[in-house]
Amino acid sequence: MSLAPGAVIGIIGGGQLGRMSAMAAARLGFATHIFAPEPGGPAAGVAAASTVASYDDAAALARFAAAVDVITFEFENIPAASLALLESLKPVRPSARILGLSQDRLLEKQFLNDAGIATSPWLAVRDEAGLQAAIAELGLPAVLKTTRLGYDGKGQAKLAEPEDAALAFAALAPKPLVLEGFVDFAAEISVMVARGADGAVVAYDPVENRHKHHILDLTLAPAPLPPDLLAQAKTIARAIAEQLDLVGLLGVEMFVTGTGGLLVNEIAPRPHNSGHWTIDACPVSQFEMHIRAIAGLPLPPAVRHSDAVMKNLVGPEDMALWPAILATPGLIPHHYGKTEARPGRKMGHFTRLFPKYGLPGEFGIEDVVRVK
Repeated sequence: MSLAPGAVIGIIGGGQLGRMSAMAAARLGFATHIFAPEPGGPAAGVAAASTVASYDDAAALARFAAAVDVITFEFENIPAASLALLESLKPVRPSARILGLSQDRLLEKQFLNDAGIATSPWLAVRDEAGLQAAIAELGLPAVLKTTRLGYDGKGQAKLAEPEDAALAFAALAPKPLVLEGFVDFAAEISVMVARGADGAVVAYDPVENRHKHHILDLTLAPAPLPPDLLAQAKTIARAIAEQLDLVGLLGVEMFVTGTGGLLVNEIAPRPHNSGHWTIDACPVSQFEMHIRAIAGLPLPPAVRHSDAVMKNLVGPEDMALWPAILATPGLIPHHYGKTEARPGRKMGHFTRLFPKYGLPGEFGIEDVVRVK
């Protein structure tokens, strides 16, 4: 059954993804209620209500559930017990099971491989002896990662030489870890896919993601890659959504190998930084598609009317460009409402639209923002 206008959508997490989800919900006639431990976050500024409490505060979680009609989340680092409590009280979409898979790299990779989805080679690492055995099997270079809590390059270390192993193992926590064989990839791409409560599945065009200091810098939509490869990426994303029995939105990150193969790197059951371009280049953004899915509304086609480049604004260096961005015709600015531009902090983004099928093959920031 679909939610009626005026229903309340609960969002766990108070960051920019929750903010943009709340704005999309308002366009469809829904109110939003934010649950986050920090007061005055980006999402609370545009929501109808907010609860400020710890993610493990059972009493606050129960009050929150009583005040909403359906619950979703905007990031993965939520205690599993908390989401299980919420799921016992109100529908949680995507489900606690899906969140649990995405929170643990070992569970995630095993799920993908069991579903017939290719990933980079990997092995679980529980102690130093296990790390040495994994290195002997996978070889070097390789990447050692935490199974939980890593994002934007955090929680991982590249092992180039055998002597790197002991230091990396000691530094990374929590244990266990996972060792991934190094992928000499040609490009990183992602696909946003949505699945409704009725089983309908739609997928946006794959995009190429370019990073700076392990944080997403530019997204090119569509990815400037062969059409058959892009079609294959959408097929993989759809298959994952079906295997998960997803209700909601899922970001699927993939490596394109030098030989034209596709390896899934990570999944994220929520709106995704690499999907921000859809706000301006698509009739229905990733945020509206997510809200439609969890509210039981019909899912329209995930089509774009324009090609696009999305540029993240990270920390004080990028935010120094904000006045020039506002003054540059053709740039579409999005500020997340954060007041302190700390290094590495995502403060906003802007989008530049291009005629469909007219996206140039290569971009530097000077081609997108013509400022001095």
